[in-house]
Parts: sequence; structure tokens; C-alpha cells
Amino acid sequence: MFSEIFDRYSWDEVKESIYRKGAADVERALSKDRRDLEDFKALISLAAAPYLEDMAQLSHRLTQKRFGKVIQLYIPLYLSNECQNICTYCGFSLDNKIRRRTLAAGELLREVEAIKAMGYEHVLLVSGEASQQVGVDYFLKALDLVRPHLAHVSMEAQPLDEEEYARLTERGLNAVLVYQETYNREGYKFHHPKGKKSNFGYRLGTPDRLGAAGIQKMGLGVLIGLEDWRTDSWFTALHLGYLEKKYWRTRYSLSFPRLRPFEGEGVKGAGLQPRVVMADRELIQLICAYRCLDEDVELSLSTRESPVFRDHAIRLGITSMSAGSRTNPGGYVVDTGSLEQFEIHDDRSPAAIVKMIRRQGYEAVWKDWDRVLQV
Repeated sequence: MFSEIFDRYSWDEVKESIYRKGAADVERALSKDRRDLEDFKALISLAAAPYLEDMAQLSHRLTQKRFGKVIQLYIPLYLSNECQNICTYCGFSLDNKIRRRTLAAGELLREVEAIKAMGYEHVLLVSGEASQQVGVDYFLKALDLVRPHLAHVSMEAQPLDEEEYARLTERGLNAVLVYQETYNREGYKFHHPKGKKSNFGYRLGTPDRLGAAGIQKMGLGVLIGLEDWRTDSWFTALHLGYLEKKYWRTRYSLSFPRLRPFEGEGVKGAGLQPRVVMADRELIQLICAYRCLDEDVELSLSTRESPVFRDHAIRLGITSMSAGSRTNPGGYVVDTGSLEQFEIHDDRSPAAIVKMIRRQGYEAVWKDWDRVLQV
């Protein structure tokens, strides 16, 4: 299990090691044909900032070689904002006084119809973590409803047991996204004071359970702003490397969401303020560093980021993007009145995003890779 590897490392020692890296370490990393986790430390360090152009060029070449000029498009479909966890950074948190809603079968199909009308074949099903209202049985029924209409279905919901993931996979679930939020144990405890999500170890073991269940693809990441982003990103890379070796039949993606405002009673337009603010140049650095470390991992950028940033990031290693997103259940046609999980930043339509992608010489595709094409 990854937990056994994770326990060998000290957060403070890893952080100190990253911040000790110098220009010579960065140059050595960029000169190598293949980079390891020590090289990754150099590429995400403060010392790498003057080398951003070199990193960007290398990241661009590696991405072109592996993925070509293709950007996959996906869209989140929120099933429910019910949640039994208290999380300091989330609009769905149990202590946030918002109107709760879970989509019924007919409502879910209306949302799928609206999403299909935009051109989508790849949908990410999202819900809060409330096993009674939106547990495995609900997810199975949702898959039965949406699977005949879509080419690829991903899910981002509460961590489940291996047997539960196996049932969903057999029913047609292609991918699961599960973010650790932060690999800092103390920080994790602070941001998750109540609910099943407060169990750090259970969440840390989720990718192992997914791999054992035979999932086709899984997504990893942390929520940038909770703790030191460089250290969190290194532990994400450590986790990714372990999974790629052990569950080598599974594909992997990484996301790098930055904290966004959310609304609710007493937190209108604010929510949790980032403990560490990541500048745009630093996010570009992280994207390029991940690509320089791992040529095969897919890198995803959501509508949390600004239009200007997303336009410029396409050439630097990104392989998938969301567009036209709504982060509340029923947000596309059923119910536009409930509060969103967080505020999106890029509110352009999918059609506008496709035009932007094509202007840059890339092609937009509306579904994930077919399993039959995998080697």
C-alpha cells in the first residue's frame, strides 16, 4: 500500500530539501533524458523560476511527442450538493447553510440532454460526500441512466471500498478522480474536522482500492492553497509514481485546482482564504515540471482558472479542459438557483473554447480515449 511508502517521509524534511535546491540542480534536471523525483524537486523549487522558458519549451516538446495537438473536453455534471463532511474550503460543507438538492432520475436525464446538445460525450459525475443520500446504489442507478447516452463517464465523489468500485466499474464507470486535498497530516486534520473525510488514511488508500478494482483511469491532485504547494506537489508525484508501477494497466491524470471563493451563510463571496497563494507563473512552473517528470500522465485544467491563463496554458502541457461548467446540481437546465460548490472563473461556452483551441492549431475532442485504442 502507498501508506507504507508515505510513512517513510517527513513533510518538513521534504519541504526543506525542495527549498535547498539551486540553479545547478535545475540545469542538471533539464539536461537529462529522464527525470526522477529529485529532479522534480529542483523543477518546482524557487531556483527554477529563471528557467521557466526552458521548462516550457521542454514541456511543449514532450507533450507534442506523446499526445499530439489534441485537447480533450469534458464537463462536470453535479448530482447532489448533500454532504456530511465539514471542510473549510468547500461550499457543500455540512456547516454551510445552503439549499440542498439531489437530482432525481428525470432531472438527471434532462441534464444529460443539455450536455449532449453542447457536443459532449465525456461527463464527470460529481457529488458531495453523503453516503445515505448519494451512496453506491444511487451511483449505480445514475450510471444505468447516463451510460447509454455517453462514450465516457468519470466520477468524483466520496471514497469507496474496493468491492464498491468494482461494482461501479462493471456497470460502465471509466474513471474516478480522488484528490487527497493535502498530504500534510496536520493540515488535513485542520481542514477536515468532521465527517468520514476526516479519516486521512482511508482517503490516502483510495487510489490503491481503485487500482485493485481495475479502474481504467484515475485522477490525482491536491487543492492548492491549503498548504505549501511545492511540498504537496512532490508527494503527489511520489504517489503517482507508485501507482504507475503497481497498477500499470490504469491511466492517470493530474489536476491542480487553486482555491476559489464560495458562498453561504456568513461567507458570501469569500470562503477560505489561501494559506499559500500560488501565482500564475508558479502554476505554469508546476504544469511544466509535471510534464518534464512524466511524459505519459494527462494534465487537466478546469474552469477555476481565468480565460487568459487557460488560453496560454494549452501549449505548455495541458491535455484536457472543462468548458461551460456549472458546479451546482441541476445547473444546466433543471435548477439554476442553488448555490455552486465554488465560483468558476472561465465562463465561456464550449463553442467559444473550441474556437480558441483551433486558433492555436489544436483540435478539440469531445470524449476520452476509447479503451480499444489502449496498448
